[in-house]
Amino acid sequence: MLQYNHSSPPVFILVGIPGLEAAHFWIAFPFCSMYIIALLGNVTILAVVKREPSLHLPMYSFLCMLAVIDLVLCTSTVPKILGIFWFHSHTIGFRACIVQMFFIHGFSAVESGVLLAMAFDRYVAICAPLRYTAILTRSAIAKVAWVAFLRGIGFMTPLTCLVSSLPYCGSNVIAHSYCEHMAVVKLACGDTTPNHIYGITAATFVVGSDSVLIALSYGFILRAVVGLSSREARLKSFGTCASHICVILIFYTPGLFSFYTQRWGHNIPTHVHILLADLYLLVPPLLNPIIYGMKTRQIREQVLRPFFHKTLQGGT
Repeated sequence: MLQYNHSSPPVFILVGIPGLEAAHFWIAFPFCSMYIIALLGNVTILAVVKREPSLHLPMYSFLCMLAVIDLVLCTSTVPKILGIFWFHSHTIGFRACIVQMFFIHGFSAVESGVLLAMAFDRYVAICAPLRYTAILTRSAIAKVAWVAFLRGIGFMTPLTCLVSSLPYCGSNVIAHSYCEHMAVVKLACGDTTPNHIYGITAATFVVGSDSVLIALSYGFILRAVVGLSSREARLKSFGTCASHICVILIFYTPGLFSFYTQRWGHNIPTHVHILLADLYLLVPPLLNPIIYGMKTRQIREQVLRPFFHKTLQGGT
């Protein structure tokens, strides 16, 4: 249970996107549309995988984990952002702000771990296909999921504890659309050095280690694929990895940009940074189910089957 400092403000004021206040009402429409599509896409992925026994494989188990995390990330932020844009609901309680921060940063770290697990899944599937089911058993998948979850939450819990212990005796206006860690820390009137050091260290360790291991996995995969004698086999192997690589780039690129811009990107216009930070929590949940749905034949067939079935019935 987090302890809150007696000098913590009762509420914070979320500005939204500084400099674009006049356009908030219209910006909310694409945000709302993207959020609805993200919800429908990820729920569809979960429903299709659960319903179809042929999809009860390690790859789709990791995909379901990714869908759940994406639902948590976008739902923890977008409804409040829409409330700011449409209904001028700028206030957020201190406890609610800390909880939102915990979900954003904690589950972002968990998603990074799941992406690493998915890279390992592709490595085993391509480099050791005969041992795939023996290595990635249900027990192994469950352990990987727990490690990714506990590592992400474990690294980010001290972050929120440090923020909650800071004294806040000045402005309570957060120049952001949600309770991002550094945006809140900037309002503190005490020594924030531990927050800066731990925040940068934790994020760099999680993202840095995962990125290196993902790169190594795909280095081994590339070497194995190039060594295949059949052109069709090479194309099929590249195809199975293409969707995952797209998801990795979509997740890491804007995330790192937002993280380091908040600390050192003083020359970047504030509205550009905040808008990209908002999209960082919305675009991956939006695109992940679309990418996997288009690139994965089994999911695509299961999603389209009811429509083709109705078409065939209507034509008879």
